Amino acid sequence: MDSSKLSISLLIFHLLSFNIWIIPGNSSKLFREYIGAENSNVRFSDVPINAHVDFHFILSFAIDYTNTSSPLATNGDFLVYWDTNNLDPHQILAIKSKNPNVKVAMSLAGDTVNDQFVYFNPTSVSSWVANAVRSITQIVKKYNLDGIDIDYEHFHADPYTFAECIGRLLFYLKQNKIVSFTSIAPYEDDSVQPHYLVLWQKFGHLIDYVNFQFYAYPKGTTVNQFLQYFDIQSSNYKGGKILVSFGTDGSGGLSPKNGFFDACSRLNGEGKLHGIFIWSADDSKKANFQYEKQSQEFLASA
Repeated sequence: MDSSKLSISLLIFHLLSFNIWIIPGNSSKLFREYIGAENSNVRFSDVPINAHVDFHFILSFAIDYTNTSSPLATNGDFLVYWDTNNLDPHQILAIKSKNPNVKVAMSLAGDTVNDQFVYFNPTSVSSWVANAVRSITQIVKKYNLDGIDIDYEHFHADPYTFAECIGRLLFYLKQNKIVSFTSIAPYEDDSVQPHYLVLWQKFGHLIDYVNFQFYAYPKGTTVNQFLQYFDIQSSNYKGGKILVSFGTDGSGGLSPKNGFFDACSRLNGEGKLHGIFIWSADDSKKANFQYEKQSQEFLASA
C-alpha cells in the first residue's frame, strides 16, 4: 500500500463533512445470503437465484487472525477463512457472469475461529487501519469482490476505537472505489450493540445496509414482537436500510414457519421493507434452499 496515498485519503476523510449521506438505490428487492463459514461444500451454483431480485452473496469470513490451529489476532492483517475449495475467484467470476444481478461481498470477523472467539483487538487505530486497508484491498482484488460487511461480535476495544478504525477503513475503501457498497451486522446485546451505534452515529453515511441479526432474538418471537424489534432498530440506525433476517441453522427470532413473511408483508405495505438476508447457505443446503426460493419470490413480487 502506498503510504502517501493512504495519508492523503485519510486527510480528506478528516476534512469531509459527515452530514453528507451516501444514499444507495431505493429498491426493496434485495436478497443477501452468508455463505462459506461452515465448510459444508456449498457452491454459489447450488443456491437458487431469482433473476428479478438484487442478489448479494456474502463470503464468511475474512479474519485478522493467523491461519493456524491456535489462531492469534494480527491487528488488521486479514486472511481468508471461508471455504476456498468451493468458493474461489474463478467461481465468483462464473456466477457473476451467468447472473448479472449477482454481486459478491465478504464479511469480516464473525463469531469464532477454530472454536475461539474472534476479538476486535487493535494495537492502535493507525496501525490497524493501515494493515486492514492493505490486506482487504488484496483480497477484494484477488476475489473480484464488490462489497464488505462488518460482523465483529467480540471486543477488546471501546466503541469509539472500533468506530474510528472501521469508519476510516470504510471511507478509504469507498473513496478509492475498492468496494461499491458496505454493510454492518449488529445484534441486540449490551456488549455488541454499543460499538455499532457509535459507528453509526459517526460514520453512518458510509454504510449502505444494516444486516441486523433478528435471529439473535429468542426463539418463539411473534410477528408483533418482530415488528416492534424492527421499529426499535430503525430508530437506533435512523435513516439506514435495515434488512430483515432469519437463520436456517435453528437459531432464534421469527422463523418462516411462524410468520416471517407475514411480517415482511406488513413492512412492505408501510414502505419499510428494504430487503431480506439469511444466515446461511451452508445450513440451508440440507433443506434444498426452500426458504431462499420463498424469500426471493416474495421480494420479486413485492
